[in-house]
Amino acid sequence: MKLLLSIAGIVFALGLGASVLYAPTALTEETQTESALIENAQHSPTAVATFAGGCFWCVEAVFETVPGVTDVISGYTGGDEISPTYKEVASGATGHTEAVQIHYDSSVITYDGLLETLWRTANPTDNNGQYVDRGQQYRPEIFYHNEVQKVAATISKNRLDGSGRYNKPVVIAITPASQFYQAEEYHQDYYKKNPVRYKFYTRNSGRYQFIDSVWPEGRDIDYSAYRPELPITRTQEAISMNAYDATSFVKPTDKELKDKLSRIQYKVTQKDSTERPFANPYHDEKRTGIYVDIVSGEPLFASVDKYDSGTGWPSFDKPIAEHAVIEKEDRSLFGLRIEIRSAIADSHLGHVFTDGPASTGLRYCMNSAAMRFIPLEQMASEGYGDYVDRVTNKVT
Repeated sequence: MKLLLSIAGIVFALGLGASVLYAPTALTEETQTESALIENAQHSPTAVATFAGGCFWCVEAVFETVPGVTDVISGYTGGDEISPTYKEVASGATGHTEAVQIHYDSSVITYDGLLETLWRTANPTDNNGQYVDRGQQYRPEIFYHNEVQKVAATISKNRLDGSGRYNKPVVIAITPASQFYQAEEYHQDYYKKNPVRYKFYTRNSGRYQFIDSVWPEGRDIDYSAYRPELPITRTQEAISMNAYDATSFVKPTDKELKDKLSRIQYKVTQKDSTERPFANPYHDEKRTGIYVDIVSGEPLFASVDKYDSGTGWPSFDKPIAEHAVIEKEDRSLFGLRIEIRSAIADSHLGHVFTDGPASTGLRYCMNSAAMRFIPLEQMASEGYGDYVDRVTNKVT
């Protein structure tokens, strides 16, 4: 950035012109308090998000156009140096990265909407810098302020990684937010104060050439798709008190998974293996209920969407919700297949094929070993009462 700025300064002077491991438990007073804090953080009208995506001038400029965003502050975070200066951070010796702190109205825009904006300005496959700016002081990073943000960021990152949009893995770090230091005043709203230099820098940084190459459909986002849902009613809130809570899940270590999963469960979910057809418990399961991830307990499929495909594996025409699973390209056997993984635990579940029933044309061919089936009569007591209507009524 310094080199381009030096050139920009010359141009300016001349006047030229981004078995199951999860088991819901009754809420204790402590967990109720924690849940309340998370709920307040999620639904409070004013919320904060912190992202790094390289040069903070560019990231700030993008987020200030998002509906519901009230303020964007350029600064430094992620390191150990107290009250660092721009010169110190730019040296790469502080551990900090250039970042922005975003204040937004959560009744207008969701955190998911902000993540979609981040993907349209950052390169999440490059942890050694961004575009022309190299070094950890320009690394991309998501700094979450609560467990709700952590889960949302993890799901969004996994979904992006499985999209096939990039030719490299999505490696952006998701870490707890730490002290954020506001940058010097001349960095704030730089794109407004120095439009010529800013445009020269962005044009030569390679940022938008890259973004346009991986988002050929355009950078614009339909933010109406990221408006918060209406507040839940008191009745719904009461029903949900013992609900499955994704924010409580912490993925076990590999050793813990080996100890607690059966051999076939471990091989399927962690090593992408496939169980034998017909010799598995759910291929002919006909009861009404829900199928959840064997590792995390996250909801995956509903019995109402299950059908007999004749393949010997449990088959469904759709997941229980649009973003319940992640699609990922799989070239391990005989060309390209589309692998299906769980959104939170990142467990291998199976594959999806285009020879399904007329309802969707899709066959989600899953491994029984990757799932746990919970019958309808046990769903409420195990934390899945909110899904009773979904598993009993076909969604078209």
